[in-house]
Amino acid sequence: MRAQVGDRIILAAEHIDEATRDGEVLEVRGPDGGPPYVVRWNDGHSGLIYPGPGSVLKVGAHMEEEQALAQPTPAMEAAEHGEPTHYREWQVRVSLVEAGDDTTATVVLVADSPDRLRASGASHRSVDDSAEHEIGDEVAVARALRHLADELIAHAEGIIQRRTGEEAHVRMR
Repeated sequence: MRAQVGDRIILAAEHIDEATRDGEVLEVRGPDGGPPYVVRWNDGHSGLIYPGPGSVLKVGAHMEEEQALAQPTPAMEAAEHGEPTHYREWQVRVSLVEAGDDTTATVVLVADSPDRLRASGASHRSVDDSAEHEIGDEVAVARALRHLADELIAHAEGIIQRRTGEEAHVRMR
């Protein structure tokens, strides 16, 4: 791993209920951009880190991504103009773990509801397949997101049933 001052580092949580750590590299103390790094975390604390294998999800200053996230959505623009709208922002945190030929993805919906929904998906690479990590990651994440969608539908059906007293079946379109 190589980093430069100003790069953004995001570390996956070790456990599903822990927060992902996001920070800016303030100082690179290793040779040729290698660790350790002094990082100022988004909570204001700073510290020296030696990122371990598989613990760093993303390194780099991704200006395009941050600019895209800063762009107002149609719902945000409607709210600014006083139009009736219901605006919420949800985030999905994805954690990937690869062990041998197996990749497991865990996704957690971080929303403004008291219920944190989570799901997981896995992929297994055959011994005959090439060792391309991206493919296993994509399959595991896709499966986890599909399972998360199922959890969201089941959660919504449960709310409908509690409020109406009738069995609910939400159609998938």
